[in-house]
Amino acid sequence: MADTDTPATERPQVERPPVGVLEAFLFWLKLGFISFGGPAGQISIMHQELVERRRWISEKRFLHALNYCMLLPGPEAQQLATYLGWLMHRSWGGVIAGALFVLPSLLILIALSWIYIAFGEVPAVAGIFYGIKPAVTAIVVHAAHRIGSRALKNPWLWAIAAASFVAIFALNVPFPLIVLGAGIIGYIGGRLVPEKFVIGGGHKAASTHYGPALIDDHTPAPEHARFRWPRLLALIVLGAALWLLPMGILLAAFGWNGTLTQMGWFFTKAALLTFGGAYAVLPYVYQGAVGHYGWLTPTQMIDGLALGETTPGPLIMVVAFVGFVGGYAHPMFGADHPFAAGAIAASLVTWFTFLPSFLFILAGGPLVESTRNELKFTAPLTAITAAVVGVILNLALFFGFHVLWPNGFAGMFDWPSALIAAGAAIALFRFKRGVIQVLVACALIGLAIHLVRW
Repeated sequence: MADTDTPATERPQVERPPVGVLEAFLFWLKLGFISFGGPAGQISIMHQELVERRRWISEKRFLHALNYCMLLPGPEAQQLATYLGWLMHRSWGGVIAGALFVLPSLLILIALSWIYIAFGEVPAVAGIFYGIKPAVTAIVVHAAHRIGSRALKNPWLWAIAAASFVAIFALNVPFPLIVLGAGIIGYIGGRLVPEKFVIGGGHKAASTHYGPALIDDHTPAPEHARFRWPRLLALIVLGAALWLLPMGILLAAFGWNGTLTQMGWFFTKAALLTFGGAYAVLPYVYQGAVGHYGWLTPTQMIDGLALGETTPGPLIMVVAFVGFVGGYAHPMFGADHPFAAGAIAASLVTWFTFLPSFLFILAGGPLVESTRNELKFTAPLTAITAAVVGVILNLALFFGFHVLWPNGFAGMFDWPSALIAAGAAIALFRFKRGVIQVLVACALIGLAIHLVRW
C-alpha cells in the first residue's frame, strides 16, 4: 500500500517497463468500442484504466492534459486520448489513439444510418424511434442543466446565457456570431471585472496517490514533447495540406456548390466552433444542415442525435449521420449508388470535423508540457461556456416542439410523447439514470405504443 503521507518527490521511484506500441494500440482499440456515456463517461473510463489501474500516467499529468483539451474547440475526450497517445508514443501514437477513438463509432453509425434510411418505415423501427425522440428532448434539457449548474456562477454569466438564448431563438443569429460576441464580452469583462469571469475548472486534482506511474508527476517531458519552432511550422504545413488536398479534389470533381464540397467546408467551420461540447455546436449544425442546405429534415436530425447517443465514441459523431443522410439523399455517383454516396459523405464529414482536433494536440502539446501548473481557463472561454447554455436550451425547445407537435401547433398535441419525455426527465434528474438506460427504456415503451396503434 502506498504511503500517501510521503510527498511524491521523496518517494522512491519504481522502474516501470515502457508500454509497447502494440499494447497501447490494443487498449485504444478497446476504448473505441466501450466509450459510451458521453465525454464525462469516456474521461472516467480513461482515468480508471490509465491512472488507477494501468498507471501509465499520474493523476496530476492526466488532469493537466485534460484542462488543455477542455480549452479547445472539439471533443475533449477524443483530444485527451490523442494527447496521451502522443505523450507516450510520439505523433503516430497520438494519431492511433485519436483515430481508434473515432473509427468504431464511424463504422457503426454508417451501418445504423443505412438501416435507418432503408427500414425506417418498418413498424418496429418506427416505434423504437417514436420512444427515443422524447427521450432525446429530456437528455438535451438535462445537458443544459448540467452545463449551466457548473458554468453560471454569477449574474453576469446568467445574463450572457439569457442573451445568447434570445439571440438564437428570437433573432436567429448564427451560432458563430454568438460565440464571437461572447468571447469579446468575456475578454473585456475579464479585464474590467476579472472576478466575475474566473471560474475554477470542474476537474480538481485529487489527493489520492495510486502509486508510481510510468509518466509520473515529476517525470521529465520526453524529447519529442519539447517545443520547437521548426516542428510547429512543419505541422502547420502538413495540416494545411491534409485539408487542402481533399478539398481541392472535391472542388475539381463536383465544383464549389457540390454536396460533398459544401459538407467539407461547412463541417470545417463547425469543427472550430465546438466550444462546450457537441450539444453546443448542434444548433449550428441544425441551422446549416437542416435550415440552409436541406440535407436532412428536423425529424431526421432528432433521430440522428438519438443514434449518436447510443453508439460509442464522441457525441459529435452525429455529424457522420448528417453526412450519410445528406449523401444518400443527394447521390453524387448516380441513383444506383446511394449507399456509396452516403458512406463517402459520412467519412469525409468525419475527416473535416476531426482534423483540427489532431492538429491542436500535436501542435500545442509541447507548449502545454512546457507550461505545466500554469494553464488556466480564460475569461473569453468562461463567457462562451455561459452562452452555450442558452444555445442548448434553444436546442431543447426546438426538439420539444417537433416531438410534441409533430404536425405543428395546428396539429394534435402528442400526449404519449409528452409522458415519455417527462418519464425520461424524472429518470435523469431524480434517479440519476444513465443516458443508455433511459434511451433503451423509452425505446421499448415507444415500440409498445406504436405496435398497439399499428
